[in-house]
Amino acid sequence: MKAYLSIFRVHFISVLQYRSAAFAGILTQFAWGFMLVLMFKAFYQSNPSAFPMGLSQVTDYIWLQQAFLNLFAVWIFDNSIFTSVTDGQIAYELVRPLSLYKHWFAKTLAFRSARTLLRCFPPLIVALFLPEPYGLSISQHLPLFLLTMLLSTCLVIAFLMLIYISTFYLLSSTGIRTLVMTIGDFLTGGIIPLPFLPHSIQHVIELTPFGLMQNVPLRVYSGDIKEWTIIFPQLFWLILLIVFGQLFMKNALTRVVIQGG
Repeated sequence: MKAYLSIFRVHFISVLQYRSAAFAGILTQFAWGFMLVLMFKAFYQSNPSAFPMGLSQVTDYIWLQQAFLNLFAVWIFDNSIFTSVTDGQIAYELVRPLSLYKHWFAKTLAFRSARTLLRCFPPLIVALFLPEPYGLSISQHLPLFLLTMLLSTCLVIAFLMLIYISTFYLLSSTGIRTLVMTIGDFLTGGIIPLPFLPHSIQHVIELTPFGLMQNVPLRVYSGDIKEWTIIFPQLFWLILLIVFGQLFMKNALTRVVIQGG
């Protein structure tokens, strides 16, 4: 465990160095957040009762989504992992007396945590001081929100581990990455909150791990989900994906061929 904590610390510090990229990302998140809030407000002005969530709940959802984008977005990858597999650098990682799965998991967690730390506070602080209904309210469910946010982050990483491992079997990761970027963002509530979808589609998505990612903590914060039992399906899928991912990794490493001279 000490070795993986060291891996986390090293990669966490290295990502913190990219401050200019973080500043550009903050501006993008501000612009995107304001645009979405104004768009939903225009819809709500016509008939507020026609929507499954209150406008204040939607604005909470939007600002938290922008602030914690780097934790929850399934389309944000650590490109260094793909590169290490495709160019043969994976050989250096295989000779280390460490679990490659745990190594990549710790590295990805550090990558996402550092990027989030650099970008999350400005949107949160500004949104807290905006007037209603444009701003972020103070949640009464912070303990449950923090717990579901942690589980959601680990669930996203466990899912992405399957994408990283699949690179061992593919000539190029471009296809599967494009698929995840287009479909995964929709299924996790990255485009619109899942309650806005038809009930039949929403219930199906909530049975999958995608419906338990950013959809859950963002709705917990706004009070749309209040039951602590929501953590049990998150834990179930997290354990299942980790176990399957480790078996997938074990099988992939028995077939890996590194070419070079």
